[in-house]
Formats: sequence, structure tokens, C-alpha cells
Amino acid sequence: MEKFTREITVGPDDPTTACELLARHTGLAKGRIKDAMTKGAVWLKKRENKLHRLRRATAVMRPGNLLTIYYDAALLALVPPQPRCISNQGRYSVWHKPAGLMAQGTKYGDHCSLLRQAELFFRPQRQVFLVHRLDREAAGIMLIAHSREAAKQLSLLFQNNLIAKHYRAEVLGNLLTRRETRIDLPLDGKAALTEFAALSYDPATNTSKVMVQIKTGRLHQIRRHFDLIGHPVMGDPRYGMGNKNKKGLQLVADQLRFTCPFAKREVVFTTEDGAA
Repeated sequence: MEKFTREITVGPDDPTTACELLARHTGLAKGRIKDAMTKGAVWLKKRENKLHRLRRATAVMRPGNLLTIYYDAALLALVPPQPRCISNQGRYSVWHKPAGLMAQGTKYGDHCSLLRQAELFFRPQRQVFLVHRLDREAAGIMLIAHSREAAKQLSLLFQNNLIAKHYRAEVLGNLLTRRETRIDLPLDGKAALTEFAALSYDPATNTSKVMVQIKTGRLHQIRRHFDLIGHPVMGDPRYGMGNKNKKGLQLVADQLRFTCPFAKREVVFTTEDGAA
């Protein structure tokens, strides 16, 4: 399917609206352009201004404006899995992100991201700010801030490891026989610590169910750590051998526990909260 990038510096003889200008310079039908704009694939930079997504097809363009479309027909055709708002805390909200949904978008669009879905959920009352990430392939609990100050305070909790993050996973092999329940192997040259408790072992599938807590926040930490000890997470498309399946990545961010900087008390959110 079609994928391209087109960067356009608006000239004095160009059409005045974003949709008409993009139609002239790309050859795309206006309906496809409007769809791409709605889904966050078009960016505008005015003189001295920062680059930002442009969603309004009738936005007036001025000579010297820089308009860029990152068009990926396959991405734009995707229907995102729907997240669930577990708790509305005012300054932030708590969400269950399904597997397959990104935390935030890319330059090619953001309709398949939790951040955009949360923005649409609260529109037009609130801003949305990402304060931490969760792998696209993984499901589980995420926080979304609704002001810059809230984002700053929540981000500091994550950066200083003041939020207890618990996960559930299914891994290859028998972990019940493993005495060591800590993985402290460095990742990317930095210290990384993962603790786990084996819950059960199924000899029929040669897999173990484990509860996991990470003390650091390295990229793909759980997935990489369990692969390094020879027990990769089942369904992981990137790490491990012999752990592929048809169900997808068997990793869920099950719980977040922290002292809320606004309520000044401990709060706990789990994937069971708000379940029907």
C-alpha cells in the first residue's frame, strides 16, 4: 500500500486551505487527505513556531508555512483496539491499554495511540500528557496526566522509581525449580533489576506463570531480562527462541501502586478496577 512523505513550503500561488494545498501537491483525493489529517499524519510549522499536528482541513495556509504529510495507507487503515478508562482522578486518569495500542503516535499518525484515544474521550475539556510508556505488544495499566504540572509530578515518581509496577507474564520453561528470583543483569550499560515469583508450571506447554516487579525502567526490561536467563516471555515477537504463539505477547502491566502527589495518600490501580 502507498507510503510517502511530502514536504511543502507554501508559495504565494498555492491554494489557501491545507486540504486543497495537499491535494494539489500529492494527487490524493480530498477525502483521503481529510482522513489523514484527522488521524494525525499532517504537520504544520509556521515561521518561528514549533511543529505541530494539523487536523483541520480548512486551516488557512500562509506563504512561508511548512506543511508536511507523512502518508501511510496501511497505518491509516488500521482500526485501533479500544482502551478502557479505569479511574478519573481529575488531574490524571488511569487506563487499561489493550495489546496492539501504542502509548503515543508517530509522525505518520496517532489514531492508534492511547494518548489520542484519551484526548478524544475527554474532548474538549482536558489536555492529555504522556508520563510513562508501555510496549505496544503489552497490555495493562497506564496513567495519563491532564496538566503540565500533573505530568511533571507523575513523571518524577516514575523517574525516581517511587511507583511500584507489577506485571503478570507467561514465560517459557519451568521457573518453579529456579532458586534465584532476582535478575540484576545490566541493560544498555545501565543497572537493571527485575524481581519475580513463579506461580505455576504447566508441563504440557512447558510454560510458567510469574508475577514480576521491576525496580528500574529500562527499555523492554522484562522481556530482555527473561530472555537473558533463558525463559523468554511467550509470544514475544522480538526476543527469545521457541516462545512464539498465536495469542500474542503474554505480558500484562497488572498494577501500579504509589503515593498520589495530589491526594497525599497511597493509591493502587489494577487491571481488575472498573471491570464489568
